Amino acid sequence: MLIQVNTVKNLETTPSFLSKVEDDLRETLARFGTYVTRVEVHLHDVNADKSGAADKQCVLEARLSGRDPVAVTHAADRLETAWVGARDKLVRLLTRVVDKHRHPKGHDPFDALPA
Repeated sequence: MLIQVNTVKNLETTPSFLSKVEDDLRETLARFGTYVTRVEVHLHDVNADKSGAADKQCVLEARLSGRDPVAVTHAADRLETAWVGARDKLVRLLTRVVDKHRHPKGHDPFDALPA
């Protein structure tokens, strides 16, 4: 699974935070490893230099093998809170998508798709 983290210029992040985001995402989505080919993380500060409530935003886009990509967004006061909220939303969404396409007799529809 390829993980790509993107930030905007006006957002102050540290390399350790970005590494933590990537490692945490890889660990959290490990059970979806056969379904998810790529995840893009977009971290934004919606109103740049101004402060405000819920101005940090995290968008996660997951690309599923043989399926349309799915995306979630979460906004919060702090970047870490936005990240965790988006990650949790993505896990719930991927669980629904994968379970929806599973055959009741145990056949995995993702197995028949080319990678």
